[in-house]
Amino acid sequence: MDLQIIWFFLWGLLWAIFFMTDGFDMGIGSLYPFLGKSEQDKRLMINAMGPLWDGNQVWLITAGGVTFAAFPRVYAVMFSSLYSALLLILFALILRGVSFEFRNKLDEPRWHKVWDTCIFVGSTAPAVLFGVAFANIFQGIPIDREGIFHGTLLTLLNPYGLLGGVLFLVLFLQHGALWLSIKTEGELHERAKRTAALLWPVVLVTAVVFLVSSKFATRLYDNYIQQPALFAVVVVAVLALAAVRLFLFRGELFRAWFASALTIVSATFFGVIGLFPNLFPSSLNPRYHLTAFNASSSPLTLKIMLGVVLVFVPVVLAYQIWAYNKFRTKVNPEELGY
Repeated sequence: MDLQIIWFFLWGLLWAIFFMTDGFDMGIGSLYPFLGKSEQDKRLMINAMGPLWDGNQVWLITAGGVTFAAFPRVYAVMFSSLYSALLLILFALILRGVSFEFRNKLDEPRWHKVWDTCIFVGSTAPAVLFGVAFANIFQGIPIDREGIFHGTLLTLLNPYGLLGGVLFLVLFLQHGALWLSIKTEGELHERAKRTAALLWPVVLVTAVVFLVSSKFATRLYDNYIQQPALFAVVVVAVLALAAVRLFLFRGELFRAWFASALTIVSATFFGVIGLFPNLFPSSLNPRYHLTAFNASSSPLTLKIMLGVVLVFVPVVLAYQIWAYNKFRTKVNPEELGY
């Protein structure tokens, strides 16, 4: 198998892992003003993601680093074309991280309210903007032969792009509600569990609309039509989403969260497989597409990087598994001093 193909799917895998892990953090942050009925609830919600959120964002840095090192031309064009959206994502993520640290520096309601708002905005904005960005990549970005973007931020806010933003948001909301229901007890646990159940049909409807819209707005289905066996990815996504509802009904919350994680991963790979070999397609002319073959680094660079990845990614995975296991217990009011 060509090194470019290996790196194309490694690129997709890293994005999928990021959405799977940091997705529940962004989901909890987006639910924060709605499920956090009291100061205790808000502290518990922050603690539910507190030990893990910064480790989850390592995958975002890794995905960006792989884009830069393996596909430098894609990195250059992507970060210039989507500069405004990516800068907004960066500022929002910084705002969220700062909010976790600053919120409890003063015991003053107005101070808390400011940083509570920042947690909500810093979680919801990236969830939506990541969806908008990837949906636009799926349908093609208006770039010319030189990789110059012919449009503005508003160009990206088209119906299909916004639909992608809504899909990412509801997936992360459900993912976050499930994680919160696993990590908490009492009334907050019950509210989180009910919220996850209420979100499930919303996720289902949004996913169906997105899949149908993709047939008309993109060429994602071309690879699937040529290789019908690839539809197994769609089947896995559908079965995983159905499993979320089944496990919720049975009260098997961790299995429901794992099924939600599998839904997010398989949904990501639906787009990645549909894109192949394109990494950054042009909506102006197919000849301007940036692909895994015309935008990659040299074979020697890809070979050296593959060796590094095969050594260090398992180490990072092992650390994260250890961290999740270390903080597997539920958060409780006693830890907060209540």
